[in-house]
Amino acid sequence: MATTTETQVDVQVTGEGTIFLFDLRTEKAREWVAENVGGETNYFAGSLAVEHRYARDLANGMIGDGLVVR
Repeated sequence: MATTTETQVDVQVTGEGTIFLFDLRTEKAREWVAENVGGETNYFAGSLAVEHRYARDLANGMIGDGLVVR
């Protein structure tokens, strides 16, 4: 029987209209945000809340630095 390995998801993104929620599931993801996101950060229900106009660039930066984003 073959075994499968599931990739650890660091960040789960949910689109909520004009706001996207970035659920930072790992310490690696939380550290990345602390080091790379400047200015004010807002959280809603434990997730980083991001305006839609910044969400794609944020996700691409995370992916570019090796985080697994879904």
